Amino acid sequence: MAREAVKARERKRERLVAQYAEKRKQLKEAGDYVALDKLPRDSSPVRLHNRCKLTGRPKGYMRKFGISRVTFREMASAGKIPGVTKASW
Repeated sequence: MAREAVKARERKRERLVAQYAEKRKQLKEAGDYVALDKLPRDSSPVRLHNRCKLTGRPKGYMRKFGISRVTFREMASAGKIPGVTKASW
């Protein structure tokens, strides 16, 4: 499980990206790269990293569910994810 500070940092980046999205779009269209460079670094969407919403694990992230593969397996086995069943053939 990731440290709470790491998860909080990622949430802060998500907020900043959302806050500056419109301004970044306008500056890019205008071609004003000097002003774009003066915006906070963390307001760039490139700096975001997908993390598990429950544990904060950075690897093995499943986009469709927003959680890591480990958490997905635990929840699927417990029947907490609707429509997901164990494969058998």
